[in-house]
Amino acid sequence: MSLLETIRTPKDLRRLSHEQLDALAGEIRAFLIEHVSRTGGHLGPNLGVVELTIAIHRVFDSPKDAIVWDTGHQTYVHKLLTGRQDFSRLRKRGGLSGYPDRAESVHDIVESSHASSSLSWADGISRAFQVTGETDRHVVAVVGDGALTGGMTWEALNNISDDNNRRLVIVVNDNGRSYAPTIGGMARYLNDVRTRRTYRDMQKGSKQLFDRFGAPGRAIYRGTRGAMHGFLARFVNNERMYSNLDIKYLGPIDGHDEAAVENALRQARNYELPVLVHVITQKGRGYAPARADEADRFHAVGVIDPETGAPLAAATPARDWADVFGADLVGLAERDTRIIGVTAAMLRPVGLAPLAERFPRRVIDVGIAEQHAVTSAAGLAFGGLHPVFAVYATFMGRALDQVLMDVALHRAGVTFVLHRAGITGPDGPSHHGMWDLAMLQIVPGMRIASPRDGATLAEELAEAIAVDDAPTVLRLPKGTVPVDIPALERLDDGVDVLARGEGADVLVVAIGVMAAQGLEVARLLAEQGIDVTVVDPRWAVPIAPSLIDLAARHRLVVTIEDGVRVGGVGTRLRQDMRAAGVDTALNEVGLPDAFLPHAERGEILAESGLAADRIAADIQGQLAGTKLPAARPAPTRTRTRT
Repeated sequence: MSLLETIRTPKDLRRLSHEQLDALAGEIRAFLIEHVSRTGGHLGPNLGVVELTIAIHRVFDSPKDAIVWDTGHQTYVHKLLTGRQDFSRLRKRGGLSGYPDRAESVHDIVESSHASSSLSWADGISRAFQVTGETDRHVVAVVGDGALTGGMTWEALNNISDDNNRRLVIVVNDNGRSYAPTIGGMARYLNDVRTRRTYRDMQKGSKQLFDRFGAPGRAIYRGTRGAMHGFLARFVNNERMYSNLDIKYLGPIDGHDEAAVENALRQARNYELPVLVHVITQKGRGYAPARADEADRFHAVGVIDPETGAPLAAATPARDWADVFGADLVGLAERDTRIIGVTAAMLRPVGLAPLAERFPRRVIDVGIAEQHAVTSAAGLAFGGLHPVFAVYATFMGRALDQVLMDVALHRAGVTFVLHRAGITGPDGPSHHGMWDLAMLQIVPGMRIASPRDGATLAEELAEAIAVDDAPTVLRLPKGTVPVDIPALERLDDGVDVLARGEGADVLVVAIGVMAAQGLEVARLLAEQGIDVTVVDPRWAVPIAPSLIDLAARHRLVVTIEDGVRVGGVGTRLRQDMRAAGVDTALNEVGLPDAFLPHAERGEILAESGLAADRIAADIQGQLAGTKLPAARPAPTRTRTRT
């Protein structure tokens, strides 16, 4: 039996010697490489926190002591040490979540995987322990250096320092990277600490003793290390920003020396006030392909060869939405010097790397700071540029106030490109981009497009950037770009007609990539003698007038969208139909207003009623069981698509 197999609860760690802990760390890394290479997941971040996680669970008593992870993708080791060692279905339906999950374990507290929120959680939990008299309980917040670029972290630090009579330990896991290398003044400051001679000499001393005397030499070094770290902490504390916040500082600590980390954490635990422990780690530690990668491909991986790290995929991979968007944006930027890209620490995943390579001075990375990104974009627009803020749809909710009050109120020409809109699948509830349609269409003047394929992406991106007096949105799903779906015709307000039956029983309004579902629904209903017209509005918001005309001439309208039904495009269309005096029945097909678990995209869509056969059966039942108005003549205000 391996050491890892003997660990069922964190308490099991306390019986192990430091030599056994070193062996356990090796076993954990081997386990992660073996299993995550089969399932996909966040490999690099977890390889970097092995010793840190072991030390936290040896020093603190979870779940009595609350451990909050920021962000949650670095908790695979935490799962292993808290009795969850079946990784065979990681991030798949019925398997372990890729993030903390309260349903899995009492050791998991914060399920959201959005960065920079852990210190606010820790502030609130520690205050609650004060109020309820549970003064023997500690709170530990593990925050990455990348999360320190987020303003919420500094708001929390301000409040934590205001009332410091509580047991709160902040662990800064400093690896110089978030998704990609951390940027900005904070990153430069931490890098200066990381490269100081005092810290490098400590690492060098450990290596020299080990090389010369082996394990006994390392033991001698560990025995004196606490005093050395205490001296170094006092040396740097006088000049660090944390001293101004009245938060005690310990570090920097070699995050891969478990004994040193444990010693620092025990010191921090013994203070009855907030303490910050600065731990320096290496993302991808112990896995050569990850350490050699400069593009952070190993932050999150698909199925890979565990030996080489190479993806196990087809020789000619399909085009990804981010790749197509990136190429289209470069083409537009070559003709329009006003275009400037903005990213919140995710240059490559959101497709802005090609623009940065072609025009290095025309891409701004603000760090994990979506609110700042949006308001800064409003300023860029005021200055005569056209900013394109590319961001995951799930993170757009963090900046709704700024979209409303800084961009829309000031009629700023800013284009938001929302990646991974709709169901994302394995990443689970905090990453599904299912709220954007309902959330953003309440913004006055907002225009929202949802491309169905690569051709409409190119068209709609150009149309969005041409708008200078209002915000525009393009929402792109996760995955590969499907084969182009040509339109039969385009109506004079830009709506594409994708299919038209001889009669006018049902009008299907399919949003974006749901166009393929709409066409399959039409085919299934045609087999039952039901005529269906399928349209793609292209610009889902505002509602095109031709959709109202079409709705008036059909017996039933069905909207299909991969966003929440509540407040979705179907709701907006229903309101506009009512205002126009059109009483055609309308059936809104979309996602429930619920936090949907992790599973494959197709599984979630099917369970949410968005499979084509389910939609077709519901329509057939509605037509048979409801007295609907008779069909009317089809509209004539069309032009042939060229």
